[in-house]
Amino acid sequence: MRFRKHVKELPGRPDIVFSKARVAVFVDGDFWHGYRFPSWEDKVSDFWKKKISKNRERDAANHRKLRQMEWTVIRLWQHEVEEDFDACIDRILAAVRGHEEKANSNQEV
Repeated sequence: MRFRKHVKELPGRPDIVFSKARVAVFVDGDFWHGYRFPSWEDKVSDFWKKKISKNRERDAANHRKLRQMEWTVIRLWQHEVEEDFDACIDRILAAVRGHEEKANSNQEV
């Protein structure tokens, strides 16, 4: 299973890209990408509020762009990877294999 890292040609520069399967994976840091940000944004300075809000807006825009380009987008939070790495790998493999199965069924027709 071939993949590339940090593909700058795609919106958001995904962390991992499976080009043939059109699967883009992002691993978002909990702080930098604002995991549950509304629950703690009042605890940080205005600088960080603006920075993290912009990051979240950019993430959403890049997600939309990739979906419009017919990519499957998987976003993993830092804590998810740290807590259950195997489950994260399973999500990625399911998406890649799902595309492969779909491609194979289209070829049989």
